[in-house]
Amino acid sequence: MVRKVRRLLTAVAGAVLATVCSLALTGATAAHAAAPKPKLPPAGVDITGDRLAQPLQLRADTRPTEVNAVIDQVKWLGATGQQRGPAAKDLGPKYTVVVLSGGNPAKTYDLYPLAKGGPRVYRPAKQPDLSKTRAGWFFGRLTMSETLRSVGVPLERQFDTLSGGIGGGDRVIPEEALDPVQDIDATLGELQRLLLLNVGVMVVITAGLAGIALLIRRRTR
Repeated sequence: MVRKVRRLLTAVAGAVLATVCSLALTGATAAHAAAPKPKLPPAGVDITGDRLAQPLQLRADTRPTEVNAVIDQVKWLGATGQQRGPAAKDLGPKYTVVVLSGGNPAKTYDLYPLAKGGPRVYRPAKQPDLSKTRAGWFFGRLTMSETLRSVGVPLERQFDTLSGGIGGGDRVIPEEALDPVQDIDATLGELQRLLLLNVGVMVVITAGLAGIALLIRRRTR
């Protein structure tokens, strides 16, 4: 009888222990599933260089337009660039741009917005994300200086560039010079005036010849 009681108590204790363990595991799993995933730091860029006392830090969550504008200056670079750049005396002020991904440095570039002959970009072979990249020099966008100035870099305002130029950009051209309809209208107007002038000359010449013929005819009578 005593043995049966002991066996019964042992079975009950085992069942209770198994139930407790199962509930504990279920609670831990639910808590783990309910825990929010850690939020990664926003992407962005850090800019250091001439006359910047401290890094200029731009983040995509607060200044997305500025971040995109800076990245747009370097995102189009090809796989290879020129091995030699301008002489050091022709480069002008240097600004190092570090692109951040998930709060960590991923890419780095050296920008020379006032380089002689046009803005230049140097991409070092050694990148923060340890990716395999070939070092090289590239012609930059003509908008580089204005873009950097607009995000806070201390540069003088430039008036001879248009936004959107790639690999050197575009010089300012009067808008009316880019209007083909206006050019066609002007050309047609010139042709019309020239035609009227020619008609007028022909009328004068014809009238003159008719007058001379009439005068000769009267004299020969």
